[in-house]
Order: sequence, then structure tokens, then C-alpha cells
Amino acid sequence: MSPKPCLLAAAATFATFAAYGAEPPKARPMPPPDSRELPSYMVPIKQEAAEAYWSPDSRYLIAQTKDRDAIATARGSGNLTWIFSADGKEAWRVNDRGQDGCSFFFPDGQRVVFTSTRDNLQMPVGNWSDSDDYPQGAELYSADLKGGNVKRLTNNQYYEAEVSVSPDGKWITFGRQVDGNMDIWVMAADGSREWQVTRTNDWQDGAPFFMPDSDHIIFRAWRKSEYKKIRPTPMTIFTIRKDGTDLRRHTYDRGMNWHPVPAPDGRHYVYVKAVSDTNWEIYLGDLAGGEHRQLTYYDKLDILAQVSPDGKKMNWGRATGDGFMAGIRTFVMDVSSLDIGPDRRVPWNPDWGTPMPESEQ
Repeated sequence: MSPKPCLLAAAATFATFAAYGAEPPKARPMPPPDSRELPSYMVPIKQEAAEAYWSPDSRYLIAQTKDRDAIATARGSGNLTWIFSADGKEAWRVNDRGQDGCSFFFPDGQRVVFTSTRDNLQMPVGNWSDSDDYPQGAELYSADLKGGNVKRLTNNQYYEAEVSVSPDGKWITFGRQVDGNMDIWVMAADGSREWQVTRTNDWQDGAPFFMPDSDHIIFRAWRKSEYKKIRPTPMTIFTIRKDGTDLRRHTYDRGMNWHPVPAPDGRHYVYVKAVSDTNWEIYLGDLAGGEHRQLTYYDKLDILAQVSPDGKKMNWGRATGDGFMAGIRTFVMDVSSLDIGPDRRVPWNPDWGTPMPESEQ
């Protein structure tokens, strides 16, 4: 990535956030890091940014970030899309209106894709955290790094979010909710040639991410019949080819296994596991069936992790406020010792996971 935004000194960065960003709730004093965790730090930006994804050069993060100019939600200040450096010294806003969801870099490092209600401000605000009330009219857009040259990729007033881009830059995958049913879709990087990948009634599929081969997609799903009846919601990790074939299951417990994101080695992935109702942690999973490893040790909420393209860092969101999901800030961990970088990449193994029979889909 070779961005050409205004390079902001730390003081200017904080001034920018003060001008646009919503003031964060007062963070509680953070406990000392657990000795079982690898070294980490909190990115020194002022406001909350829970879900962030790395730039191709592993230097920047793009995130839905609390912003006072966003449309407010029932939970308070809304989010807009920002890019900031992992050291917190540079930051700029990509979108300036509506409310935004997920976002992602294209592998060329010059463009981004993001979810926003910017052109559907007349529609109900909704709730990004409740699939019974997802913001309809959340559409997909691409733009350059500064938010210019915006191109609308979808135009249907459905909920479309949970978006990511294939490593070869040719495809975009995302979740779309139609008539209350959530499935995975793929389209070309320019917004053309879209098609539906999953077609499940009870399973609610989402959070899709391409594997390094740009063919297989890893995602999570829960059953509509269990949603809000069991807490935390049981979720299962699957993979599927982008043409909708070879659906495979990779987790088998009845717990919450959420937001699987592949590591650059093509075999491992990081995901969120609910250890208890009020303790969610980041784990490293293994598609080859090896033992899973816990990466975070915290008494409340750790969520939405991704390993950087160089395999050396992992970002995630950690709650720093008094409530379970209060004051979520972006943290970065040194995971170089895990040896899951691109130099360790292995090809997709067709024997990974268990094929899902049609009767269970």
C-alpha cells in the first residue's frame, strides 16, 4: 500500500478525532496483561473502533469508528469508516455521512470497500447487532483511500454488509439479508456479475472471508431456530467454494464460534469463542484438525480479530469500559512467533473438514 493522505503527526491526529470522533466513554483502568498472552498494545487513537482490517502492507487498519457525524443508533453514537496507522500517528475519515458497517482493503492498497446507509438515510436506523433489525438500506461502496471516487456497488435497499475482498482482487464476498434470511453472495470487484453462494433456510450465514486461494470462503453460521433462545448464540464455522459447492463443517461443539478470519498460511484462522456468557476470547483454529490455541486472556470481551498479511501482527477489539461491550478499542498483538505468515502457506487440502449433507443444510 502506498497511500498519499495527509501525513498527520500524533497531535494532529488527535485533533482530527476530536473534531469528528465521538468522545469515548471513560475507560476503566486496564489490568496488567495476562502472562499467557503474547505482547500487545492498544492503538493510541481516541475513540472506539471495534472491527478493523489490515492494509496489504500490514501498516494501516480500516475500521467502523465512532463518529459524531454518523447517524445515531439506539445504542448511542454511530460509526463511520476511518483508516488509521497501527501506531496511531496517522488517521483520516473515508466516509462522511450515514452510518457504516464493515470495510476492507483491496489488495492493490489503493481502494477500499465499505458498508454504509449514506444513500438511504430515510430508512429506519436499525441495529447492526440484531439480525431481526439489521439496517435495511445498508449498501456496498468502493472508494479510494481518501474517500474519493466513490462507486455504489449495490442498489436494492437490503441489508448488505460483512464484506471482504479476495486476495487476487477479483471478487468481493458479503452477506445479504432478504426477507429475514441471511446468505453469502459474491460479485466481481466492480460490482458486476453477482451471485448467491449459500441457500440455507435455518442456517444464517455471514462474515465471509476468502482463503488465500481466492476460491474457498470461510464463514460462520447460526440457526434461526435457535437465535435468541440460546445465549450466547451457538455458531458453527464452515468453508465453501465461491461457486457454492463443497460446503464443509469445521467446528462441532454447541458453543459460539464466531468471525473466523484466515491467516496468511492458508491453514489457520483466528476466531471468537464464548468461554462463558460474559467472557469472549480470541482463538487460533486449525482447518487441518489440530488443537486450537487460546490467544487472549481477559475477563470480558475480546472480538473481531485478523492476522496481518505479513503474519506478524494480530488486531482485535477489546472492551475497556465498565460494561461488557463498553469502550471497545483496537489492540495489536505480536504473533510472529506463531509462524502463520505467507512464507508458511500451504495449498487448500480437500480433506479438511466434514462435508455437509444436503439434509443438514
